[in-house]
Amino acid sequence: MVAELRSFVEYETPSTDKARLDGFAGVIARRAEQLTGGQARVIEQEAAGGHVHVQVGDGDRPVVLLGHYDTVWPLGTLDRMPFRVKDGVARGPGAFDMKAGLVQALWALHALRETGGRLPALALVVNSDEELGSPTSRALIETEARRAAAVLVLEPSQAGAVKTARKGVGLFKIEVTGRAAHAGADPLAGISAIDELARLVLAIRAQTNGGNGTTVNVGVIRGGTRANVVAAHARAEVDLRVVTTAEAERVSAAILELRPHHPGAVVRITGGLNRPPMERTAQIAELFEHARGLAAEIGFPLDEAMTGGGSDGNFAAAVGAPVLDGLGAVGGGAHALTEHVFIEHMPPRAALLARLIETLG
Repeated sequence: MVAELRSFVEYETPSTDKARLDGFAGVIARRAEQLTGGQARVIEQEAAGGHVHVQVGDGDRPVVLLGHYDTVWPLGTLDRMPFRVKDGVARGPGAFDMKAGLVQALWALHALRETGGRLPALALVVNSDEELGSPTSRALIETEARRAAAVLVLEPSQAGAVKTARKGVGLFKIEVTGRAAHAGADPLAGISAIDELARLVLAIRAQTNGGNGTTVNVGVIRGGTRANVVAAHARAEVDLRVVTTAEAERVSAAILELRPHHPGAVVRITGGLNRPPMERTAQIAELFEHARGLAAEIGFPLDEAMTGGGSDGNFAAAVGAPVLDGLGAVGGGAHALTEHVFIEHMPPRAALLARLIETLG
């Protein structure tokens, strides 16, 4: 499994590099067929990398395994962050998020096949654009989730805990048009787009509520041309995180309905909810309790957690599927130079996945 992880990590797959993504899609498809005996196909995309779909067995209600192979790391990151193993810890770009999860899934299926375990109808879906919000794979994910007996998401764990709830994610862009003027000679003739945007930022930030988990972050601001020119244009990019669908609808409407302070300014706000919240439903809670019992049989405790990050599990849960997320690597440092995987946890986590597949199909 460690050798497989090395080969996956050393094949760099930045989300925006179509050639690299297409090449790795072929690698995943071939390995899936070799290790599982299933039928793999690559669903080609015009702009994104191909998505891999592996079918094992036949049935109307398959267990669906869900993962992605793209990473946030640019091509060439291996030069300064090579794959390495020391003291039981594997490091490298994309090792934790989430190539170790893919390795564990493939070897869980391989173990079931080799040991004669029950292998029910199963679909493995591995997409190429999760880190971009899954724009070309969302429809595929939702289609598979609607027919699934359960969806098991191979994203990394949260300090070992599986994820039974995730916040929804909203993305918005704000563009403000004012009127340029000389800041010294005729400042009152201008309408500052920056002043307008500053007021809007304060209004948006006021939506953050520590009590219900809603957070709004204005992460990017651009505007103006020179210090002595009243800014005619300014723009911002906003990230919204919410726990419930009702709160997502309320805050999204509040952002989209914002209006300019100065009557001569023009404000254009676009965007909306990118990933719906994954709420902890009764069927998700039941699925977690089932997994916790299986983990105890294998010999390790299993906890649950909620996270502010989104995944493709959000899409699966939103169409009504029972979802258990965070079944991948145990480690940390996603999207950071400290990204790492604890190797000792890879076999028991693969064993848990195998038992879930056996018992849920």
